[in-house]
Amino acid sequence: MSPDARPHKIPESVLVVIHTPQLDVLLIERADAPGYWQSVTGSKDTIEESLVETCVREVREETGIAIGTAAVPLAALRDCELVNVYEIYPRWRARYAPGVTHNTEHVFALEVPAGTPVVLAPREHTALQWLPWREAADACFSPSNAEAILHLPRWLARPR
Repeated sequence: MSPDARPHKIPESVLVVIHTPQLDVLLIERADAPGYWQSVTGSKDTIEESLVETCVREVREETGIAIGTAAVPLAALRDCELVNVYEIYPRWRARYAPGVTHNTEHVFALEVPAGTPVVLAPREHTALQWLPWREAADACFSPSNAEAILHLPRWLARPR
């Protein structure tokens, strides 16, 4: 592998739906696909990285929100116990090893206080918006992301 080559992405990722107690949902627009609105997503960095570690890292990288602080404690992150397996869009398959066509996505929800500051990673995302949960689901380009947002009220009603 040349020094400039990036390793292949691991086809196991997290989807983190960030929301307020009032169920306003944070959506971020992809830099590489204008008009594609989504929640925080990201692949594991290593096979050994836990899903919670992946969530903490990706949320911080993509939004600047630090999970594990007084404002956003680790307990605010909820495993929704939903796993999606989907075909990777052809435009993004080159990021994975040859022959990899599907990704396994684990869904989490993260409750943050209203007004939580968000700082986007400009190479990854160009804009953000907070929308009521139904509107956020309608705005997502990814069917699994939209489905996760629509399930949010039900997940939050379950005891931990």
